[in-house]
Amino acid sequence: MFIERIRAMIPDAEALFSAEQEWQSIRVNLLKIGRDELVERLHEQFEVKPIPWCEYGLFVRGNIAKMLEYFLGYYHIQGASSMLPPLALEPETQEMVLDMCAAPGSKTTQMAMVMERGIVVANDVNIKRLRALSHNIQKSGATNCIITNYDARFMYKQGFKSRAILLDAPCTASGRIIKDKHRLDQWNYHRIQHMSNVQKMLIRSACECLEKDGVLVYSTCSLEPEENEEVIAYALERFDVEIEPLSFTGIRTRPGLTSWQGRRYEGLERAVRVWPQDNGTEGFFICKLRKY
Repeated sequence: MFIERIRAMIPDAEALFSAEQEWQSIRVNLLKIGRDELVERLHEQFEVKPIPWCEYGLFVRGNIAKMLEYFLGYYHIQGASSMLPPLALEPETQEMVLDMCAAPGSKTTQMAMVMERGIVVANDVNIKRLRALSHNIQKSGATNCIITNYDARFMYKQGFKSRAILLDAPCTASGRIIKDKHRLDQWNYHRIQHMSNVQKMLIRSACECLEKDGVLVYSTCSLEPEENEEVIAYALERFDVEIEPLSFTGIRTRPGLTSWQGRRYEGLERAVRVWPQDNGTEGFFICKLRKY
């Protein structure tokens, strides 16, 4: 069923199924080391090239998880397409960002790195994942993060308000098929439906927490319309939000789906889909909403 669904979404489905990830990707931690210095160190053992859409991102060929520089926090192993949601949010250097589902902290530490005196409220509901979040924040050297432990579906009931929110929602992660072909065997439509319901509760909470004229970036690493366009359509119908156009330089993206299984999605062409076969990365869906 997954294969048939993908074929209904894109004309080059076979390219997706055969795509392989040739490069690992890392994000330079500018809080501890300069990009050029890290490149010089890595060049001694690895083939390294820049990630075109992220000035502090690098593609590396080889096993980079056992390097001293990694344990020192000089870089963070992070999917190249995973760096896009914080770039879409464009957090100001002195504002507060609410990262609603922050663990394990890749995007949290990315935002903290560029925000200078800004604050990232890094929230997650899962205690075990909070340990990983705390570890990664400490390892990065970021001092502008506040960790909270709330169920993000109900954060609005706590009175949280922010002008900038990142909702990188938990998902079925079918966009990771380029790294793990076994996901085809694990695909389950009932799980997609369950996650879609959770994601709708999360985006409802995010819209309630978002201040007027504030920006919300919603993202998943899923390819499923029920977890992406359907969730955005849910928010557009119920809250005073509108989709802002997104564009990224140096990466091939495709617009969001405007229809699926008989339903029309107005304005979703302004959202962005990153398909694995286009850039050799994980798949991602990213949508930027502004509250009016």
